[in-house]
This record gives sequence, structure tokens and C-alpha cells, in this order.
Amino acid sequence: MISNYPRDMVGYGANPPDPEWPGGARLAVNFVINYEEGSEASVFDGEGFSDAGLTEAATPFPPGMRDLGAESMFEYGSRVGFWRLMRLFAEHDMPLTVFGCALALERNPEAAAAIRAAGHDVCSHGWRWVEHFRLDEETERAHIRRAVESLRRTVGARPLGWYCRYAPSANTRRLLVEEGGFTYDSDAYNDELPYWTTVDTASGPRPHLVVPYTLTNNDVKFMRGFLATGDDYFTFIRDAFDMLHREGATAPKMMSIGLHNRIIGHPGRAAGLQRLLDYIARFDDVWVCRRADIAQHWLEHHPAPAI
Repeated sequence: MISNYPRDMVGYGANPPDPEWPGGARLAVNFVINYEEGSEASVFDGEGFSDAGLTEAATPFPPGMRDLGAESMFEYGSRVGFWRLMRLFAEHDMPLTVFGCALALERNPEAAAAIRAAGHDVCSHGWRWVEHFRLDEETERAHIRRAVESLRRTVGARPLGWYCRYAPSANTRRLLVEEGGFTYDSDAYNDELPYWTTVDTASGPRPHLVVPYTLTNNDVKFMRGFLATGDDYFTFIRDAFDMLHREGATAPKMMSIGLHNRIIGHPGRAAGLQRLLDYIARFDDVWVCRRADIAQHWLEHHPAPAI
């Protein structure tokens, strides 16, 4: 048996804390728009290939050749899909969080201004939509610093949260704590409530808040072949919502719902999201909120334990 096992397989166990959501809500729901378009790997930006991640593209292109098809699918997300999602949430008067890649928002100032005007919070999704676990420590530190500086300019405030593409590096959380301005990160998929962890830094151990995310209640399932229609999406996410809402009578939780401009921003898929928003709007015991709101609530009602 390995001593000092670095993973926590227990968590809150059978008796999770009462989050004490505002108004006694049974469930806190946070919608997340992943804004990545324009920050993905590209020949133009020096990577030597066009990223086709989470698009309808299926044809591999030779290294060094621009994949204009994949590029245009990303462009759809920022040119069309983003605005469709913004309209849907405005119509339902619901707040959301943007996991924003800093360079992507630099390349669409109108979108950045719309996010700011709507009052949505931005959790940094990195400087670029890249895999942080492939970055060396100094490069990752530079990406974090550059993302903070960029988002401060484009959306008018520094990010309080952080989320990598899929998974962090072994250094990410420590670098975020050492940067000093982050309230939380969402680089975990292991719970349905926020929790505190301890991060070892050069100046000693520090408490750090984790607000977990999910790839389960997420439109990436369209790209993986698990969902085909708007009804598929609505049914799956509604069932998850109903289960958590029922459990919330005695054990309230949080629910993250992940969206992508270039995926669910298409009409046939967005129709399922519209049904979901209509459905959730019927409940008066659900707190639809921003991710920053969840983090702030946890700081106030469940402060960090003494180290």
C-alpha cells in the first residue's frame, strides 16, 4: 500500500455539508459557456496545424497545412453560436459563467463587451485553448500571467477562477495560488459541492477552494456520438437536474452545465437548450447563478479550515 497517497477517494462521504444556498434553494445551477474560438492551435499562430477539437471535422490534415474547414467551424462559434446562446439566456433572465480563453476574447471585442454588459463572470480558460499538462512550469506561469492581464483589459476585471483544457498540469494549482488573485479553480470533476484543499507553496501550505466542473452534463457528448438531437440533450440534462433536485430536499448540491458556442450554438442543438431553460425556469427553489457567486457563497458560509 502506498503511503501518503496523493488522491482523496473519500470526499464528503455519506454526510455532505448543507451548502446553505440562498433562499434555502435545493440546487445551485451554473451554466458555463466555454469561449475558445480564436485561441485554438493554428498554423497562423505557429503550431503548424489547425486544431479540429470539438468540431464536426473528421478529416486529418497534413502537418503545416491549414484546415480551413475546421477553422471555419470554430469561426461559427464566435460569429453565430455565441450570440444565439447570449440571446437565450437574456430571454430567460439567467446569469452564466464564461470559461474564457483570453486570446479568443481579445479577437472578438464585441463579444467581450457583451459579456461585461450582461454581468456574466469570466473564469479564465487559459491564455490559449491548449493542454496545460504539456507546458513546462515557466511557460505555464507565463500563460497564467498573460491571461490575467488580457482579461482585465477585455472584460474589465481580472478572473477569480481558472479552468484548464480538460486537465491541469502537476503545477497548475500551485501556480494559481502563488499568483495570488484567484479565489478558486475548477480543475476537478470529483464532486457535486465545492471543497477546500491544501496547496504546498514556497511560503508554506495554503488553503485553496475547488469548485468542481463536469464533462457529464456537457454538450461535448454531441461530438462523442452519445447525443444526436436537441431532445436527446434536453432529456439527459433534465433527468440529471430532476435527480439532484429531488435529492436536494435533504442534501442540496450544485450542478454545472457545460456549453460550447460551436456545438450547442447550432439551431437544432440550441432548441434542446431552450427547452431546458424553459423547464428550469419553472422552479422557484433553484438558484441559477454564476460560478463566482458559488465561490463567494462558499467563502462566506464554509470558510477554509485552519491548516
